[in-house]
Amino acid sequence: MSAGAPLRLTQHAAGGGCACKVPPGELEALLGGLVTGGGRRAAAGPDGGLTELMVGPEHGDDAAVVRIEGGRAIIATADFFTPVVDDPYDWGRIAATNALSDVYAMGGTPLVAVNLLSWPRGRIPLEVAAEVLRGGSDVCAAAGTHLGGGHSIDDPEPKYGQAVTGLADADRLLRNDAGLAGTPLTLTKPLGLGVLNNRHKATGERFDEAVSVMTTLNRDAARAALAGGARCATDVTGFGLLGHLLKLVRASGVSAVVDASAVPYLDGARRSLAEGFVPGGSRRNLTWVRPHLTSGVDDDELLLLADAQTSGGLLVAGEVPGHPVVGELVAAGEHAITVR
Repeated sequence: MSAGAPLRLTQHAAGGGCACKVPPGELEALLGGLVTGGGRRAAAGPDGGLTELMVGPEHGDDAAVVRIEGGRAIIATADFFTPVVDDPYDWGRIAATNALSDVYAMGGTPLVAVNLLSWPRGRIPLEVAAEVLRGGSDVCAAAGTHLGGGHSIDDPEPKYGQAVTGLADADRLLRNDAGLAGTPLTLTKPLGLGVLNNRHKATGERFDEAVSVMTTLNRDAARAALAGGARCATDVTGFGLLGHLLKLVRASGVSAVVDASAVPYLDGARRSLAEGFVPGGSRRNLTWVRPHLTSGVDDDELLLLADAQTSGGLLVAGEVPGHPVVGELVAAGEHAITVR
């Protein structure tokens, strides 16, 4: 960073946001050996009784869920990533919103979060890190979630996120394996965050609409989904709509049809795709999904549907008022996903 030059956080990391996730195929291979007993294991609770792991790593859900006494469930998750925008306060808000989203995506309410911070303290002033943490704190305050400290390390690349614990009704969860054929699919945020964030990293252009979308909590959408009787949902983040949908239909034993013309996109997303601002993570997502896909649209459309989102919306099996229906779950067929 030269004297007087503006600090660009995105230039201090090889990738950005949820596009930095380990590719889904590699992650499945990595986690395969950890899944035992269907992911449902009993352990001693604090009162001497048994608790049940209701949701573990087996279906790629957004968080782990443990049933406790009184018909309640504890939700536990962690999420962190490298800078997706240059503004440190905005990055903190985006990362915290994204971490809390895992709890909302399971149908829960986040109770407490702790910060996860990696910082190159010899290259970027700690005052910048303070702005990142301020952003995360403000999001937790808006969500009504306690923020109780955290953990930090010295790291060559800046990374920030949160570990979050929430509560839910154990019998009213949103999970990947509860999808039923004949149910509509609703998407609660527009796509295109990956290509716009990649353009921002390359050019420094700011996309206010994208920042607004990434800092919008999925709380209201999750509440509306539960109120409408939904029991199956996932959030759309680093594996793109197609990648997260593939996990959902596999877990539920169904297939899906996606109506490409019904999917909403952020302004500038198609132009950014046409000009080559496609994250590597989006291309890896499409490569992973393609063998399970049949499509009547071109590869550009598929890349947008596989675009690696950061702090994206919910994909809900059910209708959510005010949000578009983008497809339907159908009986299991030859292909897991059909895009028309």
